[in-house]
Amino acid sequence: MAVDVLTEISIDRPPGVVAAFAAEPDNAPRWYQNIVAVEWKTQPPLRSGSRIAFEARFLGRRLRYTYQIAEYQPGRRLVMRTSEGPFPMETTYTWEAAGAGTRMTLRNRGEPSGFSKLLAPMLSFAMRRANRKDLSALKALIEAQA
Repeated sequence: MAVDVLTEISIDRPPGVVAAFAAEPDNAPRWYQNIVAVEWKTQPPLRSGSRIAFEARFLGRRLRYTYQIAEYQPGRRLVMRTSEGPFPMETTYTWEAAGAGTRMTLRNRGEPSGFSKLLAPMLSFAMRRANRKDLSALKALIEAQA
């Protein structure tokens, strides 16, 4: 069973401001509740092909995984895929104007294998819950900068 979780939020700031903050890997621990460390494996700035390692705590476990940037359209779209980690995962951010603000989506898709495959329904639920909290934290951070 695949994991496919789509979450969205409206943020009262322009898309360029939201995207610049959200796409910057070094900001991830500030708004992702579960991310505790970020390490660039390639030199900044962010671009297609960049590799960034993350350390997270999720469902009581410590996870390490490396994302490779598959597509980056500054201010519009970011797609990254794990090249290492517990199971293959693709994360996509999109940003689009919504009135005077931004509609941001966060989508996580992956295909668990082995034991993780049995946990896919629980993983989806936990991811959706975590993503909602993370996007709410992002909203609060960015709107406070106004």
